[in-house]
Amino acid sequence: MRLSKLILLFLTCVFISAVCCSFNLYAQDSGSTTPQTDSVSVHKGRLTGVLSAQGILYVSSIAGLYFAWYKDYPQSRFHFFNDDNEWLQMDKIGHSTTAYYISQIGYVSYKWSGVERKKAILYGGLLGLAYLTNIEILDGFSSQWGFSIGDFTANAAGCLIFAGQQLAWDEQRFQLKYSFHQTSYPSYRRNLLGTNLPQQLVKDYNGQTYWLSCNIASFLPKGIKFPKWLNIAAGYGAEGMVGAKSNSTGDPDNKIPDFQRYRQYYLSLDVDLTRIPTRIKPLKALLTVFSFIKVPFPAIEFNSLDKIKFHYFYF
Repeated sequence: MRLSKLILLFLTCVFISAVCCSFNLYAQDSGSTTPQTDSVSVHKGRLTGVLSAQGILYVSSIAGLYFAWYKDYPQSRFHFFNDDNEWLQMDKIGHSTTAYYISQIGYVSYKWSGVERKKAILYGGLLGLAYLTNIEILDGFSSQWGFSIGDFTANAAGCLIFAGQQLAWDEQRFQLKYSFHQTSYPSYRRNLLGTNLPQQLVKDYNGQTYWLSCNIASFLPKGIKFPKWLNIAAGYGAEGMVGAKSNSTGDPDNKIPDFQRYRQYYLSLDVDLTRIPTRIKPLKALLTVFSFIKVPFPAIEFNSLDKIKFHYFYF
């Protein structure tokens, strides 16, 4: 996956988290007529607003992506491209995470509009898949890339992770999350991995970790006192990457060490910020917006180098 596309997808995650929070807060307003259970009638005004906003956001983001990137590269007939062996699949998990959050905002916005629960789940999931599939189609007509079946599959997986939980439990007991720490790798390939922190947040896969965060209390019998906000999280990361498929050795003026590419698996604790009880709406909004970020905790790392590490404070 192109790094510029990851920047767009990452920013989309932040945006939809904020919008999702706004819908939730408005729906919980004591003076609101927002349906709190499955509604038998659609609020046409709200649905019209939601569909209009989605249309505007879709057209503007796709057009912006085209003029910012695709128009500068040669076009071709529609074709496929296999990038499954790039970045040790870190980009694929990024796709799933983005699709998960777009599906979530779709569901919340449709439910806020009075759409029946199961239909809202279906439409939300399809929204996430459709939006990201359109980006893959743009890739398919670009001679430098192509439509990636791996990306499409990852997108579908993210939508299903959201929709499946919402259908089964009417809540998200497992959340996909993101964390980042700076590494030394960008110093060897700044154009590819980023020249500063904002760029590295989305370009340097070596510093990214994606998490599946499970809410423990959701699986405990009723009556057991346990912090509702405490999660246990399993993470995946990778290091040693200064190229997509393989590492470049650089040139005589900028020699790159022979880094070994390897996978990392983590076990840690986490906090579900959306379950922290508070009646202060600005605080609730802030917690919801940043709920996609894994909260730093001690962590145990198992990696493909057959090593085990303990991190006192991992992010």
